[in-house]
Amino acid sequence: MALADATLPSMLKLLADPTRLRMLALLALEELSVGELSRALGLAQSRVSNHLRILRDADLLRERHVGTTTHLRLAAPQNGHAPLGRLWSALRAELDAFPEHAADRDRLDGLLAERRERDGGFFDQVAGEWDKIAGAFKTGQARLRTPLHLVPADFIVADLGCGTGYMAESLLGHCARIICVDQSDAMLDEAKKRLGGRRGTDVEYRQGALDQLPITDLEIDGVVAGMVLHHLDEPFEAIGEMLRVLKPGGTAAVMELDPHKETWMRAELGDRHLGLESRDVLAAFRHAGFEDVVLDAVDDSYQPNRENGDTTVSLSLYIVRGRKPGAP
Repeated sequence: MALADATLPSMLKLLADPTRLRMLALLALEELSVGELSRALGLAQSRVSNHLRILRDADLLRERHVGTTTHLRLAAPQNGHAPLGRLWSALRAELDAFPEHAADRDRLDGLLAERRERDGGFFDQVAGEWDKIAGAFKTGQARLRTPLHLVPADFIVADLGCGTGYMAESLLGHCARIICVDQSDAMLDEAKKRLGGRRGTDVEYRQGALDQLPITDLEIDGVVAGMVLHHLDEPFEAIGEMLRVLKPGGTAAVMELDPHKETWMRAELGDRHLGLESRDVLAAFRHAGFEDVVLDAVDDSYQPNRENGDTTVSLSLYIVRGRKPGAP
């Protein structure tokens, strides 16, 4: 029956068949393959297929194909077929009293229990070992970059104390513009080597101090500063500058080292402070005027190489995040 040409008698005939009503009642509850529907109804698949053809012609089915398997679910009649929709709505309310419906529901419940066991049972067994057997990736970049696709496409980010651009690199292609700031022209040159030639994000390089940023007021949507504050004589003055350049509602995120005793890092890595207390960074964020200030004690460590080749150092890290007051 072509629904476009259907008359009221033909619509009544379509919904008068008990088997088709049973099928529609189940497909209104759950998406089922043709085989699953046949089992839930207790009918031969050939018989079910004949009725499915009629329901398909009436635009009452929504289909999803996976390989050679067709999955079906009830589809609401289109706007042009409102009479059929009204008929089905009136009948649907009475289906619980339909003689075969209770048995159909019992078979459906059993079928769904089998499906859950089949689909979830394997993963229940291997969950404890999953990271060992299926958690290895060549670089891990795909997992790290996937959440970045949630960043608005017009986002403007400042990478402060960008160094060689390793923080900015993860943002390429996921925001409109990145402004890399560093006091060292040589570091900016290294960042250009790392980031140059990439497409999808406009990258600017600005030389300047973090306590006097070469960025105008309210220019930035987000600020990152990774392993930077402990290189500054007055680390917390930079946090006030972050607030200045952010737009209302903008966020600043700082990654820093917990205090440590590796004094060699002063001479070999240019550190002015042997780490910073996270409580002091949190206080500096709040004092500068940030809201919603939080500490993220990440499960990670910094493992710098000494000039003598020693790589046994492992220093704990944390992240502090704060939001500039106001609507974005």
